[in-house]
Amino acid sequence: MGFDEMDVDTIWMDGEFVDWDDAQIHVLTHGLHYGSGVFEGARCYDTESGPALFRWEEHLERLFQSAKPYEMDVDYTKDELTEATKELITRQGLPSCYVRPIAFYGYNSLGVSPKDCPTRTAIAAWPWGAYLGEDALENGIDVMISSWRKHSSSQIPTNAKTTGLYVNSMLAGEEARRNGYAEAIVLNKEGNVAEGPGENVFLVRDGELYTPGLSESILDGITRDSVIQIAEDNGYTVHDNVSISRGELNTADELFFTGSAAEITPIRKVDNVVIGDGTRGPVTEELQQEFFDIVERGSDEYDEWFEYVDV
Repeated sequence: MGFDEMDVDTIWMDGEFVDWDDAQIHVLTHGLHYGSGVFEGARCYDTESGPALFRWEEHLERLFQSAKPYEMDVDYTKDELTEATKELITRQGLPSCYVRPIAFYGYNSLGVSPKDCPTRTAIAAWPWGAYLGEDALENGIDVMISSWRKHSSSQIPTNAKTTGLYVNSMLAGEEARRNGYAEAIVLNKEGNVAEGPGENVFLVRDGELYTPGLSESILDGITRDSVIQIAEDNGYTVHDNVSISRGELNTADELFFTGSAAEITPIRKVDNVVIGDGTRGPVTEELQQEFFDIVERGSDEYDEWFEYVDV
């Protein structure tokens, strides 16, 4: 569904609420030419206690941490961004939605150095269902190993969620879709599993969970961290600092993606090799059910994960 088909009309931009169609930037904006922006993707869930931003504090912390390597000063505090986001959701009457905060170097000069360019900040929110499709949550998706590799942290900070870096994700994802797959898995420069274009990867073997460590050129996903905590609280052993070879994917009992957009999405095939019995595995299903129970009802146990919004 395109934005024109959605019932959204407002964006918060540089301290003001503006009409959706008026949230514009100059064509010579630094961030447009050099990818010099940082962003987040978060979800607001319609819990039994009302709409609530999921792990919002962690998303904002990562936004500010992502800005540091680029010497970008976000002109608003975390509290100010929180209040703006909650009011944005309230103004549009969105009980559940996807939220996109972004900060980027704006328009002033067009040298590679952004030092004379202002930092612009915006927040948008809109209804967005399952990123890879509702059917994918139950039946899983087919993925391919991309021919594109994930850059290393010695080239570009891998744990900063930066706009320009998602060219890598776009290339990998579009390559997969051209070849009839729903999504890609990207390897790092050593040839080990890094992540999906916008997701972290989990492998299940003999009832234990494995996911690439931060040294494998991954983004430290917030849903990844949530799943690790949920799994451990449910008695699973989680190995969260491992290297996973390409071949290990083919012999896994189960595979699944995690991400704020993808949530928990099973993987049924890799390069046409069937994973397990080709359906959502029991561990994936249990964790997925627990995750959705938490975000749909809210949870005393995980109450610190929720920032409630009055709509």
